[in-house]
Amino acid sequence: MPHALIIEDEALLAFAVEEALSEIGYAIFEIAASMAEAIAAAERQCPDLIVADHRILDGTGTEAVMTICSDRVIPVVFVTGSGPEVRAHLPDALVVAKPMTQPLLEAAVQSAVERPLTLAVDGLRRTAEGD
Repeated sequence: MPHALIIEDEALLAFAVEEALSEIGYAIFEIAASMAEAIAAAERQCPDLIVADHRILDGTGTEAVMTICSDRVIPVVFVTGSGPEVRAHLPDALVVAKPMTQPLLEAAVQSAVERPLTLAVDGLRRTAEGD
């Protein structure tokens, strides 16, 4: 059953993302309102997808994603009003502007699954294919 980690500190938005993801097949959800919660959740169970806001309680969802994805390739979609800030750190990030719509989120998730976020690791680019 596909598992999604939602990094969002506004409960109503987190539940809206959860509902939207459930409509496209995700069945298990963990919601994290802080960087520490997000990192701990990913350590307990590696998610099949991460949907993150940029600005969260104790830092940024972008920093949390960079930590979580530093040693693994995971599809990531940012749902945020801070797209330029996300892209300053992760130029290839998929960003859906708030307020999100179901069709935009669904399209972004599909793109993220097809082309997961890659981060430089020890000077190498990691991809889902292991290149």
